[in-house]
Amino acid sequence: MIRMTLDEIAKVTGGRLVNAAPSVVVSGPVEYDSRRVGAGGLFVAFDGEKVDGHAFAPTAVAAGAAAVLSSRDTGQPGVVVEEPLVALAALAREVVSRLPDLTIIGLTGSSGKTTTKDYIGQLLARVGPTIAPAGSLNNELGFPYTVLQATEETRFLVLEMGARGIGHIRYLCDIARPNVGLVLNIGAAHIGEFGSIEGTAQAKGELVEALTPAGIAVLNADDPLVAGMASRTSARVLLTGESPEAAVRATEVSLDSAGRASYRLGYDGHFGNVRLGVAGRHQVANTLAAAGVALSLGMDFDDLVGALGEIGIVSSRRMDVFTRPDGVTVIDDSYNANPSSTAAALHALAAMSAGGRRIAVLGYMAELGRHEVSGHVEVGRLAAELGVDRLIAVADNARSILDGASEVGDWTGEAIFADDQASALGFVTRDLRAGDVVLVKGSRYRTWDVVDGLRPEEGRP
Repeated sequence: MIRMTLDEIAKVTGGRLVNAAPSVVVSGPVEYDSRRVGAGGLFVAFDGEKVDGHAFAPTAVAAGAAAVLSSRDTGQPGVVVEEPLVALAALAREVVSRLPDLTIIGLTGSSGKTTTKDYIGQLLARVGPTIAPAGSLNNELGFPYTVLQATEETRFLVLEMGARGIGHIRYLCDIARPNVGLVLNIGAAHIGEFGSIEGTAQAKGELVEALTPAGIAVLNADDPLVAGMASRTSARVLLTGESPEAAVRATEVSLDSAGRASYRLGYDGHFGNVRLGVAGRHQVANTLAAAGVALSLGMDFDDLVGALGEIGIVSSRRMDVFTRPDGVTVIDDSYNANPSSTAAALHALAAMSAGGRRIAVLGYMAELGRHEVSGHVEVGRLAAELGVDRLIAVADNARSILDGASEVGDWTGEAIFADDQASALGFVTRDLRAGDVVLVKGSRYRTWDVVDGLRPEEGRP
């Protein structure tokens, strides 16, 4: 964070100074995990459901924190506020106002946000100092936390934006208004909260509505609901995709035996051949979106073409592909799941199978509301249509995946129900052999335990 005195922080957040002189300076990182506090930093204490952060205030100060932002006096130097989360947002808003040369990139979508954020961060880092931390820091806590990592040296700040209702993205944009807004896609993720795909589009489109006429809206030309957001913004619109309408366009797309895409990139009369190092046909759309952001911010086209081939996976458990010593390939996409992202992962599994069997371990997809059963059935049907040889559904709430697979009459694969992660791992490992490819995907219900059981011991988290 930029240097600020406790007096300034108290005024910005509407808090009161305790146990410290007004001139004490916060010059280090803002953290809400006392284990990550650095010298001169600010520790933010939250009343959690299971853990009270206030209890860790002495530990944070002993570790070097200059002060504590909290809802009650912890006996440590700091600022006491009514609500730390609101204060954190106010502090982030103030930091942005003090960095007039900062370019803010905001992105949203139903799937692929974190991966694309990571790609943008890697590309822009070649142009100037960039903040784009790993992970999905996209809510009312993670968003201001990311903003507060910016300093006077930061040129680009890449912010992922999540939403589970109307007004959520508008709230985030009020904290840090983007100069560039990117919308990837509109799908069934969180449809239980939004009620419909159209409701999702309405909420996600708040990002482009927040842009000023000097801003840039990077939109997916291949998704009609996203492309239609062009009418909702006063900013310049840049379309990306495989559609002829796209200004940043991929043609001649092909996949190699490892599921990695190659394509011919075109933009403003320039053309170049891109060979990606990441797996999945869906990475074409993700990298085109990242390319659109980079090009709109001045990255040289030829430099971009080379850079696209070098970007990789940064955030964990998102299309992380590894091959074991026994020749079995594992696709760890276990961080989260919805019907669209699971379909993309299944297509990647199908493309990567070279002589071995296709094994899919699929867990529950959360937040689908009234579409819960149909969403799981749809995924199971697709798995069978793609020729998955062994389909394992984990736990009762994912059982309908197998119902969908059974609807495909000519499917000859094996359908297995596993009560839990341990059982699923047993079904996977009972006869693995070289050449097999295993996909593990689910909505943060410990499905990654299966991956960790498959990962060589030296590579485990």
